[in-house]
Amino acid sequence: MPASSTSAGPLHGLYKWFSSVTLTIILFSVLAATSIIGTLIPQNQTPEVYFRAYGEFFYKVFSALKIFDMYHSWWFQMLLVFLALNIVICSIDRLPGAWKIVFNIRSRFKSSRFKNKSGNIEFLSEQPLREMQSTAEALVSKTYGHTQVTPTKKGVMIFGEKWRWSRLGVYIVHSSVVLLLIGAVIGSLFGFDGFVQIPEGETVDMIRLRSTGKIHKLPFKIRCDDFNVSFYKNGSPKEFRSDLVILENDQEVIKKRIIVNDPLRYAGINIFQASYGEIDHDHAAHEAIPAPEEILLSLMIQDTGMTYQQKTRIGKPFDLPEGMGKFVLTEFKAEASFMGQAIGEALLGILTPGEGQPVEVTLPLRFANFDKMRKGNVFISVLEPNARAKMPVPTQDKRYYTGLEVTRDPGVWVVYTGFILMLIGCFVTFFMSHQQVFIEITTKGKKSHVVVAGTAYRNKMAMQRRVRQLSEKLGAEPEHQE
Repeated sequence: MPASSTSAGPLHGLYKWFSSVTLTIILFSVLAATSIIGTLIPQNQTPEVYFRAYGEFFYKVFSALKIFDMYHSWWFQMLLVFLALNIVICSIDRLPGAWKIVFNIRSRFKSSRFKNKSGNIEFLSEQPLREMQSTAEALVSKTYGHTQVTPTKKGVMIFGEKWRWSRLGVYIVHSSVVLLLIGAVIGSLFGFDGFVQIPEGETVDMIRLRSTGKIHKLPFKIRCDDFNVSFYKNGSPKEFRSDLVILENDQEVIKKRIIVNDPLRYAGINIFQASYGEIDHDHAAHEAIPAPEEILLSLMIQDTGMTYQQKTRIGKPFDLPEGMGKFVLTEFKAEASFMGQAIGEALLGILTPGEGQPVEVTLPLRFANFDKMRKGNVFISVLEPNARAKMPVPTQDKRYYTGLEVTRDPGVWVVYTGFILMLIGCFVTFFMSHQQVFIEITTKGKKSHVVVAGTAYRNKMAMQRRVRQLSEKLGAEPEHQE
């Protein structure tokens, strides 16, 4: 006995801890707080970006805590698992009471629950008891799924009931939340999100993961047969599309032309059109393009709306107007990328405000308004990079590579199932309610004395209206319902 009590004690305490609503509130609060952190701190950036933004000490701390890839961290996944366990155990702990109400066949009705309740409606009817009983049975049977007639010494009692099972709606919602959490964990553990660049006519079977930068091998090959891009008059891209082929064992299994927001899906893997870049006829990289010697920048101060121009060179710092700090161009890249996406030729620089940490600035030559996304006090754009200030609109005789985003989320169907269950559960919980109606008919002289009452698990005011409507159909006068 003592050994049994000792072993049962900790397990019982653990069960009580996981069945606590307080734990649910704590877990939801922690998840909400961490999600805010994950929103404020950009995820899956390069170490250089984080190092410049937070400094050496906080970079090491955040990196150790996996803050920079928070949604794939072990502790975030454990929070999801704990929340799922908490919801499951809370549901198991409270389910027997609801189960007994829903599936207990014996003693379905107790007249004591209805008699002498406030809101009951009583009236006299000219119809004799048997005729009134027949009318009442027909009305109750039409409206309610289950009807029970019980004779009494003075007359008869008629019970009606529907939607008893709606008490389980909250457990459908609980199940949906658990499925959503399980789907998120499955996607985090077994899914991936990567990118790849494929020159026209070439084939790849590997991608680079965004979260870790590691190479991931695909279970098939992707070939880009053709790439086409059209441009607006100012040189910005209008539409770009890729003709892709999926190969297994060097055999073509599927072909599709993809554009932005119209991906190719195969074997649970999604392939999105994300970016593109230009290559020369020898397939040489653009690093051979020399950096511009003199650059003309436009500097717009957000607070005052004033715009200034500044000539500079790479590596030559200068003071920003209106005391906004310093800026220096550090590098020219012929084929730059931003958050894993190719953006073509770009200048990189460091902006050091009067107060605060230095910020890395990316200035693509093709996209003049790119720096507005940074939402800083100074908006910088390139006006004239040497002789290539006004870049000609590319022509179709140039060669391009296509930039693809490749993702897999095996938990997505679990999430979809959970979402559908949540819609069903919320509809059952908020728009359906367990309802019971009670009619007692007794003989009073040559007339029938009728009592109509009802009860509902939710929305009792609506149930009272139904009681009034039922009594009217049985012959009650409206003034008797005041």
